[in-house]
Amino acid sequence: MTNTYAVVLAAGQGTRMKSDLYKVLHPVCGKPMVEHVIDHIRGLGTSRIVTIVGHGAEMVEETLGEKSEYALQQEQLGTAHAVQQAQGLIGDLDGTTIVVCGDTPLIRSETMEALIAHHKATGAKATILTAYADDPTGYGRIIRGENGQVLRNVEQKDATPEEQKVMEINTGTYCFDNRTLFETLKKVKNNNSQGEYYLPDVVGILQSKNALVSAYVTEDFSETLGINDRVVLAEAERVMRGRIAEKHMRNGVTIINPENTYISAAAEIGRDAVLQPGTMIEGHTVIGNKCVIGPNSQIIDSVIGDNTTVHSSVVLSSRIGSATAIGPFAHIRPDSTLGDSVKIGNFVEVKKSTLGEGSKVSHLSYIGDAKIGSHVNIGCGTITVNYDGKNKHLTTIEDDAFIGCNSNLVAPVIVGKGAYVAAGSTITKNVPESSLAIARARQENKEGYANKLNLN
Repeated sequence: MTNTYAVVLAAGQGTRMKSDLYKVLHPVCGKPMVEHVIDHIRGLGTSRIVTIVGHGAEMVEETLGEKSEYALQQEQLGTAHAVQQAQGLIGDLDGTTIVVCGDTPLIRSETMEALIAHHKATGAKATILTAYADDPTGYGRIIRGENGQVLRNVEQKDATPEEQKVMEINTGTYCFDNRTLFETLKKVKNNNSQGEYYLPDVVGILQSKNALVSAYVTEDFSETLGINDRVVLAEAERVMRGRIAEKHMRNGVTIINPENTYISAAAEIGRDAVLQPGTMIEGHTVIGNKCVIGPNSQIIDSVIGDNTTVHSSVVLSSRIGSATAIGPFAHIRPDSTLGDSVKIGNFVEVKKSTLGEGSKVSHLSYIGDAKIGSHVNIGCGTITVNYDGKNKHLTTIEDDAFIGCNSNLVAPVIVGKGAYVAAGSTITKNVPESSLAIARARQENKEGYANKLNLN
């Protein structure tokens, strides 16, 4: 949209959140709420975006980066004062400006686009985004005339008993003629109980000069939720989670119980994947086609190949191949790479390791700081002893090796291609290719010894 600008209000501290984290940085489905707003605006193709920052300015700028320009509101003196801080960046430009609060992550690009289109079509100097609320208590009411024109915006405290019955509310999102906006902001007064400059007063000033003020109604009231405390944050999370689940289901993903499944806003999921109850897909995770995830699995910032199963397990910042099976009750820690057709069984922990195609660690093992080739079998209870109390060391197991149960591989150590390690061995030296390594005490039976202990 050429000659279309956006101002995002993100300067308030958010004291009702009762948090050390700046309000607009609280995540909704894994993404800071202000970033949701910015990304929705970027979907419009606006010419410029200016975010008004105040408390926690550096953290907001670090989070959003080059997605926006920034203007600092050093003192929080109200919403009109906040918008005025963008004067030096866009105040002298011709065009249309949309003003959106940074704590309204549920507002959609489509709704903002429709608001701007309505604003331009009517030729209004200001257009208010409105909605119908089942309980409008606390919201400003939109009072319309007989022909539907907007007569005024009345705040709850100023509304008559009759006006308080009106269900159409002001959502706090506006469109303005840009030059008119910044010219009118100079005329806003702070003669109110808070001593602040309020953006809705711009609408009143324009109407007093017989300028056309319009309103566009969004059908989805949930889009208008402004997050001021943890209760509303949880409600926004619920709504956003439902939207995300619906999007994936319409794209061919089966979600057995959407109400009990968490998917981050950034996740990508392939067709015919199945998400079972209790699944949590977090961060920038990519899940391939025909995967089965869950029940009760957590995957964070990982890539999962096609036809892979992750059963009741945790995968963190790792890459998993196709047709691989993980779990139940496995833990894949960061910086691990599992190839195709790998099996990681119950109660196996893998940390910063690579496993080649077709290798198996079926149960009760720890694989840390290891490079494992293809078609390797690692028996139950195997441990790569990677830490000497000061440094981590690498264990290398080459293709087609077989590691017997209850083996300790004391790194740094190499088990050669096709080699065997006998069950119960503690390996401290390299094992040559195609060799058998046995490192355990020789068994000795003392017949009749139990009778001497008088145990029978």
